[in-house]
Amino acid sequence: MRRTVLFAAALLVAAGPIARADDDRKPNVPPKGFTALFTGKDLTNWKVDQNTARHWKVEDGVLHYDGKGRSLATEKDYTDFMIYVDWKIEKGSDSGIFLRGRPQVQIWSRPEGSGGLWNNKKNPSKPLLAADNPPGEWNTFKILLVGEKVTVHLNDKLVVDNIPMDTLKGVEKGPVMLQHHGNPLWFRNVFIKEL
Repeated sequence: MRRTVLFAAALLVAAGPIARADDDRKPNVPPKGFTALFTGKDLTNWKVDQNTARHWKVEDGVLHYDGKGRSLATEKDYTDFMIYVDWKIEKGSDSGIFLRGRPQVQIWSRPEGSGGLWNNKKNPSKPLLAADNPPGEWNTFKILLVGEKVTVHLNDKLVVDNIPMDTLKGVEKGPVMLQHHGNPLWFRNVFIKEL
């Protein structure tokens, strides 16, 4: 297991930067070895019902959530993986990335910063540092999940270093979810690599 974690961590570093919303590279095109969960065109790869279709829309290659309805979950379940997610929020907003359907790698505009494992009670929950760009600007998560342990880079800064996520105990597989919390949200460049 240790060898798997070290190898996956090396891949995370080696993968380097990806297309960002504010650069000139083509958006929503995955790096080599990754799959685009969000195509930039529609909600392929996501569970869609009437509620989802009303509140999660694709606008100019960006996935926009209007703050109503429910969280958005992938059709497929995942075990161990690396995922990249570009996200943007407004001031005071709250969201997160659920891993294997469990909460969560935190997104919000509080002083302690995003990326922490907010629901942890036994293990550390706060990020190592605040690495967020200001509300209204794009941020990029690089998240590594192996077993119950999570490593998170936010805007290329390490904010969670191989910490067990309490809510994953005993959970071997589940969807990736973009959490609704009653606030408008924007996502793009959502790429995953199964390990």
